[in-house]
Amino acid sequence: MSLKRIDHLGIAVPEAEFDKTKAFYADVLGLPFHGEEEVPDQKVVTAFFQIGEVHLELLKPTSPESPIAKFIEKNGGRGGIHHVAYAVDDVPAKLEELAAKGVALIDKTPRKGANKKLIAFLHPKSTASVLTELCMDAPAA
Repeated sequence: MSLKRIDHLGIAVPEAEFDKTKAFYADVLGLPFHGEEEVPDQKVVTAFFQIGEVHLELLKPTSPESPIAKFIEKNGGRGGIHHVAYAVDDVPAKLEELAAKGVALIDKTPRKGANKKLIAFLHPKSTASVLTELCMDAPAA
């Protein structure tokens, strides 16, 4: 099973810069804004913009315990590219395939993500130090 495409790039943004950063992508670069969403279990608010087939996902932490807050802290208080997300047809099957190939998984099973997606992360120690996300549209309930 292959990767279909880059789905989105996750960009960590400090809370104090979130509105300014959204305005930059919308007003300066002119990218279409596709909404904002809180993902409580990840302790973030996301904002999506689109460029071609790819989305940019701005990630604002809502708690100091958020993985995004920790990333920003490690990055000297600055944001930056946090992860690359690839669309796949079947996240559980792809996780099994990658685990069989020795890839270290952060998530052994998919979880709910923003934008009605099921997501799972691969550990950067197996992906050339790039936090890698697999995602697919969540099945209808």
